Amino acid sequence: MKKANGRMDECILVCVYYGPNGERLIRRGHKLASMFNCPIYVLTVDPLPYDEFDAEKSAYIESWKELIEELNIDGFIMRDKEKRPPSKVIGEIARAYNTTQIIIGQTAQSRWEEITKGSFLNVLLRDIPFVDFHVISVDRSIKGVEEEYYEKGVRGYLVKEGDQYHLRFSSSKDVQYEGIFYKEIGTDFNNGVFKFIDNHKTCQVHITEDQVTDPLNTCPFMKEEALKKG
Repeated sequence: MKKANGRMDECILVCVYYGPNGERLIRRGHKLASMFNCPIYVLTVDPLPYDEFDAEKSAYIESWKELIEELNIDGFIMRDKEKRPPSKVIGEIARAYNTTQIIIGQTAQSRWEEITKGSFLNVLLRDIPFVDFHVISVDRSIKGVEEEYYEKGVRGYLVKEGDQYHLRFSSSKDVQYEGIFYKEIGTDFNNGVFKFIDNHKTCQVHITEDQVTDPLNTCPFMKEEALKKG
């Protein structure tokens, strides 16, 4: 964006945290900023210093930066080593940039749960008056299937053993992917759909008795890996 003649009475702040929905929030904020022809900034907050981020966090940061550059968004603000509550940081940044609208995501799978549940939004409304809040429902849909046939998603991990990927429910150094597992209703086995990030894109694979069964159709990295073997 960075339009010199854009409206300066409006300014949008998008708050993102690690997970597959950061891109969706950024694009929603960009669309809104385009309508208002106003500045837009993206904020993320983390208690750890940047040099202690793991590979997954670093990948999200890089993918956000690429998207921000692609959309010509005015700026990316990363507050690492932050020990204050996220609400305080959001309030500080909002005042510093004369923010009028804030976009946050509603999800039970990330730290932004603290922001969007219970009284936290009320805290933001009290601490940052005269700001409009957009609480965006996170996209938890499963492509090509009826969601009523699946239980509520739970966090899971894919571990590669030999030539196969297996579903696990505890983290370890052997984890290849972290995501959400949706178990089929009415089965005693771990059959269902696993949704995760691969090469900065949201992917999903079918799971049959704890094992990935269709990587060729839905996961670019797994597809490339399989084609090399074939």
